[in-house]
Amino acid sequence: MNPTAIIADDEQHLAAYLNDRLAALWPELSVVGIARNGLEAMKLMDDEAPAIAFLDIRMPGLTGLEVAARLDNKTHVVFVTAYDQYAVEAFDRQAADYLLKPVSDERLTRAIARLKERLAKSEAPGDVSGMLKQLAQLMPANKNAYLRFIRAAHGEVVRQIPVEDVHYLQAQDKYVSVYAMEGGKESESLIRTPLSELSAQLDPNEFWQIHRSVIVNINRVAATRRDVMGKVFVKLKDGKAELPVSRAYVHLFKGM
Repeated sequence: MNPTAIIADDEQHLAAYLNDRLAALWPELSVVGIARNGLEAMKLMDDEAPAIAFLDIRMPGLTGLEVAARLDNKTHVVFVTAYDQYAVEAFDRQAADYLLKPVSDERLTRAIARLKERLAKSEAPGDVSGMLKQLAQLMPANKNAYLRFIRAAHGEVVRQIPVEDVHYLQAQDKYVSVYAMEGGKESESLIRTPLSELSAQLDPNEFWQIHRSVIVNINRVAATRRDVMGKVFVKLKDGKAELPVSRAYVHLFKGM
């Protein structure tokens, strides 16, 4: 019987990416569900009783740590985290495994090998209670798990775009265009995630909504301009793009 797994991650693009890479690197594994938060993860655990759970550490509702603390000793846990500064220390004993975002094929292959070995030997999952307490103490309490990468289509290629490389995002009819730096020049990629959903996942100190259809990386803004009609525009540092600011967001640029 093939092993089963669930994936729980509120960054849907990264969850889909992990699902795709698992399908390629471990085709025998059946991913029976993808949860967007800790509560959905617990429901999937109850419904599917998977052998493996890939849990994002920082999720709304219940964190990955809280989900793991409620599991029985039948599920092997692999934590997915963006915070390597504490993960390495906490996983020294390897009671559970961990993956750093963005997940590389090399690291995922090693995690798969460990899981296969444990499953082949019918090993019970390790006791993670002590590790969970250590992780909870080491985690930065005030650091939100904002989106770090955007998975987007650029022609026939699917790219993992670091959010710091994004200039701005603009909603089109059925897509959102992601304008980002690639190879020293700006490129456009497409995603299906609604702009409102992206807005909730991006750091509001770095990404400002300036129009109902536009979110801009404030670090890429060089200046603002007001035309004769009083309409405000932001000019980006690449010197090419100039984006209109709707009246509802003009107050954000009063100090510029």
